[in-house]
Amino acid sequence: MQSRALRSGAVALGAAMVAALALAGCSSGGGQDGPTTLNYTIWDQNQEPALREAADEFENQNPNVDVEITVIPSKDYWTKIQTQMSAGTGPDVFWVNGPNFQLYASNGQLAPLDDTGIEAGDYPESLIDLYTYDGSLFGAPKDFDTIGVYYNKALFDAAGLEYPAAGWTWADFQNAAQKISDPANGVYGTAAAPYGQMTYYNTILQAGGEIISEDGTTSGYDTPEAAEGVQFWADLIENGSSPTLQQITDTWPGDTFSSGKMGMFLDGSWAAGTYSSAEAIADVIGVAPLPIGPSGENTSVVHGLANAASAKSENLEMAKKLAVFLSGEEAAGIQAKTATVIPAFNGTQQAWVDALTAIDAQIFLDAVETGAPLPISKNTTAWVPVEEDYIKQILSGQIDTETGLKDLAGEMNDLLAEE
Repeated sequence: MQSRALRSGAVALGAAMVAALALAGCSSGGGQDGPTTLNYTIWDQNQEPALREAADEFENQNPNVDVEITVIPSKDYWTKIQTQMSAGTGPDVFWVNGPNFQLYASNGQLAPLDDTGIEAGDYPESLIDLYTYDGSLFGAPKDFDTIGVYYNKALFDAAGLEYPAAGWTWADFQNAAQKISDPANGVYGTAAAPYGQMTYYNTILQAGGEIISEDGTTSGYDTPEAAEGVQFWADLIENGSSPTLQQITDTWPGDTFSSGKMGMFLDGSWAAGTYSSAEAIADVIGVAPLPIGPSGENTSVVHGLANAASAKSENLEMAKKLAVFLSGEEAAGIQAKTATVIPAFNGTQQAWVDALTAIDAQIFLDAVETGAPLPISKNTTAWVPVEEDYIKQILSGQIDTETGLKDLAGEMNDLLAEE
């Protein structure tokens, strides 16, 4: 999973970044006549082989350049990037995501890419918008992800249910979850997991609400629509269609689904390859669009990563060139064939779909049409932990939904006012 694990690590970043601006450049260098070495830092080792192939092609086209790829595990990524930036030893090119992007861009750590020849029309508009700050593009969109409903055909058959399909509704989802559930035998219809991008962000949007205002300054949680979107999940736990929050905390629900003990699980396009190859469900897995909510829409959150060039790179122009190349058509085509992530470059996504023969992966591409961008602000990582804490209290029954969301909105607005 890309985004869920990578929203922390930037709360105290601002001051450290400002101090770093006075320090020397990044880790790249090279003698007057020697090769230029560029460091490219990522957090997913599963993507490294394809990115290595793309980097090799960049080297072929730029013979005096060596590209070194560094993988930092997701749990340590932003902490280490922050430390390196503060010391003036950061990478030349590195991955950024929505929750952390604006903080890095606003502190002058990223180089604008507008003069590189990158064409906005080559990428989904939502991603260009996501990585634009103060009128300039600071991130070259690399990939994107949407959310779908992975389901177990065998459990649907056993419950006498039709498989979910386009046009199904919240009521259909709730009915299927309840009929499939057999807690006594460890089988559940779904999982009310407290993961915004995967679960409650989508249902809030489908109810007609918002997580944050479009300008990123006001919480949207203190509304009936937001309450309806969160209550959707609380009800599933209460009626036994989902494991309890404690059970979800103890056992990653994706593992429960992969073992054949869960009927449906909302997860991202990034997990398609993993679930499709899970031995217990490989022959019975399906995927469907999200169900339609009270608003009449089945909105999915759309997110994606970008390649960014450090403004302090000693080889800035070449770093910018590498960032754009690794998000370009050639690199996207290389990565699409691995079925790890959906490439952002328009026209290259079909290879990703074709590589996933066990499921109808096209639904993840179609979700972009009615999708909404991941909610962010200038310092998203300041309020996300507060948000998650309140959602967990609601899902565990410690506080009622209306009270919890009202208090959450108040604290979130205070944090937004400090940005």
